[in-house]
Amino acid sequence: MSRPRFIAIGTAVAALMLALVPASATAEPPPPTVVAAPDVDINGVLDHVSQFQSIAAANGGNRASGTPGYDRSADYVADTLTAAGFSVTRQACTTCNGQDENIIADWPGGDTANTVMVGAHLDGVRYGPGINDNASGSAALLEVALTLAAADPVMSKHVRFAWWADEESGLRGSNYYVRTTGVSDIEVYLNLDMVGSPNAGYFIDNLAGSYSTPFRDYLDGQGLAPEEMTECCSDDGPFRNAGVPTSFLSTGASKVKTSAQAAKWGGTAGRSYDPCYHSSCDSYPGNINTTALDHMTDATAHAVWEFAVQ
Repeated sequence: MSRPRFIAIGTAVAALMLALVPASATAEPPPPTVVAAPDVDINGVLDHVSQFQSIAAANGGNRASGTPGYDRSADYVADTLTAAGFSVTRQACTTCNGQDENIIADWPGGDTANTVMVGAHLDGVRYGPGINDNASGSAALLEVALTLAAADPVMSKHVRFAWWADEESGLRGSNYYVRTTGVSDIEVYLNLDMVGSPNAGYFIDNLAGSYSTPFRDYLDGQGLAPEEMTECCSDDGPFRNAGVPTSFLSTGASKVKTSAQAAKWGGTAGRSYDPCYHSSCDSYPGNINTTALDHMTDATAHAVWEFAVQ
């Protein structure tokens, strides 16, 4: 046998042997794909805010717990979520004004033993429509939920959204839920309260905590350098007291913006983050900062996707 013919045969045999080796033995599998949150349409968020303003205008000028304005707000949220495919529970809070309802919405799928829960209070005070406090958080949460439904991604963890009754009288709706439903299935609770302040700051409660990381990463990526929240209190409290890790987004309430914050975030130093806090001028469109609301809505979606989407 001549040498060139021997080499050719050897090469053919080697190629055949390589073809018979399973692909898994010759190459590492590709890394899992990380699904990024879609950009949430701020116009959808503003449509919800406008609806809450209209509900207040048609019901005595406010959406306080124990009033028709609250009931119609609850109807709007529950009906919108049901139409989008959520499993909606209207939980009567017997310790709330008027036994108002918490609206609880579960998206199907994901590990129900490890639930990511995201909430915002739906009521306002009796002095006005309650738009930044807290139609802003309620609207942002609603549009994030609808964005999740439209995307319909594969879920690694279960996601539950909540709109709380009677926060303004002492966190009654969220306290009732924790006390009566329990929190054994909840891995983390995330909260939105006042996320469209006109003289906005960017605040995260428990800023350095691991469950605040998606909020922090998103806002840092926008060049906003969020700070630790210093204003109290909201519906994260009952969950934290029950041993659930929590985080909480806000653009600020009655405290005054510093010169350093104005240099970093824009706005007016020496003026409160929301000059209309708990007053009749907390209305739409005048008391909503659309840019801040957009950032906080997208930060929320980023956290939901990071924690719960495969």
